[in-house]
Amino acid sequence: MINAQTFINRFEQYCPQWLAEEGDPVGLQIGTLNKPIQRVMMTLDVRPEVVEEAIAKKIDLLIAKHPPIFRPIKQLTTDEPQEKMYTDLLKHDIAVYAAHTNMDIIWDGLNDWFCERLGIQVENYLVKTHEVGYKKLAVYLPVEDATIMREALANAGAGRLGEYSGASFTSVGQGRFTPSQQAHPAIGTSGKAEKVQEAKVEVVFPETIEKTILQVMREHHPYEEIAYDLFSIDAPAQSFGLGRVGTLPKQLDLTAFIEKVKIALQVDDLRVVVPSQLTEPRVQRIAICGGSGEKFYPSALKQGADVYITGDLYYHTAQDMQSAGLIAIDPGHYIESLCKEKFVEKFESWKQEEQWDLDFFVSETNTNPFQFH
Repeated sequence: MINAQTFINRFEQYCPQWLAEEGDPVGLQIGTLNKPIQRVMMTLDVRPEVVEEAIAKKIDLLIAKHPPIFRPIKQLTTDEPQEKMYTDLLKHDIAVYAAHTNMDIIWDGLNDWFCERLGIQVENYLVKTHEVGYKKLAVYLPVEDATIMREALANAGAGRLGEYSGASFTSVGQGRFTPSQQAHPAIGTSGKAEKVQEAKVEVVFPETIEKTILQVMREHHPYEEIAYDLFSIDAPAQSFGLGRVGTLPKQLDLTAFIEKVKIALQVDDLRVVVPSQLTEPRVQRIAICGGSGEKFYPSALKQGADVYITGDLYYHTAQDMQSAGLIAIDPGHYIESLCKEKFVEKFESWKQEEQWDLDFFVSETNTNPFQFH
């Protein structure tokens, strides 16, 4: 078995907490990550029925899209099911970790998976949330230690450029130093000038992981005093955002597209807002934002979307969309349950890469509170 923190470290390489919107309560919410785990379950919501399922399956770690403690808990009793589930989780040592808006924002995340299901070619995010600059590290060390350093920095996230990973540059030269009488040199003798064949390993990385990169560098460097350069570079910043905007391969009439949405997102019914001035609407440019994204509809208009797909549309906002000439489709909030199977697919691939002895489960509990009759 591996430690829960080891698994979460890998999870956060893919879905970092810093990508969440400000104030979003992501991360560990219940229990501890300082324990060995064997069984991990992915869920959309943490509800009493989900906790019962987790207990029955002897789950050690629960990964949730919706944070169970989204607002402060005012009391913790065992009289109400929604409150009792917290004590049940603690009693059975089930840790709960939440990834909310960061799961929506990451590239190759939930909104991209919706587009994949719908056959939409993604062109942009709906609304920008983050912009991340890059830094460059150049570290000097003995030639024989260069390979270990390159691999360690790559595993920590350095050297990822677009679709490439592990990118670095190494040059070789002569290093010179004289250890003092109080020094404890890995190479050479105190008080005597030394010349060493050294390598300079250079990597770039997002500024958000600077602390991790420097820590890894120190852990894998043989010298007690490390010579390195660290500076910001003018490489284009990487940007992130909520929602996606893209196009269908060909234009469809609205009725055909609605049926496509029902099939792709596995819903029997949905709500549609159609402007009265559109008599026979045809659509091709689509904006989508999982969850409750109605406030972003002006961005969908600005980017020329024919249709905006999002959940939990408010009555008056729907009227505003209608007046603005924007078609809106509300398939509900529960379409986000797609995250369960997609993340377990990723967990399984990480398991093979890391050679983990872990078992992964998709929660089978339907937490959608709505029925259609």
